Amino acid sequence: MTKSINNYAKLLVVTTVSLLLLAGSLAALADESNQLTGREIIKKVYQRDTYEDRKSSMKMTLINDKGDEKVREIRQLERDFGEVDKKIMVFTSPRSVEGTAFMNWSYEDDSEDNQWLYMPALGSIRRIAGGDQSDRFMGSDFTYEDLGERTLDEDKHKLLREEKLDGKECYVVESIPREEDYMYSKTITWVSKNNWIGLKKEFYDPDGELLKVLRVKDYEEIDGILTVTESEMHDVQEDHKTLIQLDNIEFNTGIPERKFTQRTMQRGL
Repeated sequence: MTKSINNYAKLLVVTTVSLLLLAGSLAALADESNQLTGREIIKKVYQRDTYEDRKSSMKMTLINDKGDEKVREIRQLERDFGEVDKKIMVFTSPRSVEGTAFMNWSYEDDSEDNQWLYMPALGSIRRIAGGDQSDRFMGSDFTYEDLGERTLDEDKHKLLREEKLDGKECYVVESIPREEDYMYSKTITWVSKNNWIGLKKEFYDPDGELLKVLRVKDYEEIDGILTVTESEMHDVQEDHKTLIQLDNIEFNTGIPERKFTQRTMQRGL
């Protein structure tokens, strides 16, 4: 009788352990099934901006490997027209670049961005061809391509891991372009779990070597909209940096479409 009880007790223990293991496995599967994909994470980053239009002043500081600085000031307008996002930037100082203007139209579909550059010294507007979009914008560490907008599915997104960056919990997502011979072989983005801001982004050259690192240095809530106010692009291969600071930010003021024209580029904002 005692032997039967002992056998029953052993069976009960084994069964209980098995059920606990099964429950743990099912919980792990549930967690895995509920985990966001890389695409879903980047989509949330894209959807974070909810404003219709924005005005702002920009201070662009160029810093070379010796620490020497060049400061440029810009006035810019942006508006979402649904199928196309339009942006225009006009340099206000120093005198050497005053009046220079750049305009970008980015489309919701996979159409290539339209970009134009106006330089007062030449007195004409030049359209930025696709082959020139990898050029540096006005000596900065941003290319013309960086100033445009990529659509979500121009890249394949993969969640690599989750980790902390400067004390903030982040998703780390790798994005590989579907387009062959694109200027970057991949980018890796650290996305804050708390507010879906891309806090850091690494850009890799066609050989797979780290080329540039974009870092968000400060952000704040303005009119209920979480806004990046300071960021830095560091070309690690050239050891050159571009610091961007935004000020005088206004949202949803009703910027008219006529502001995003070549005439505005020539006349100024």
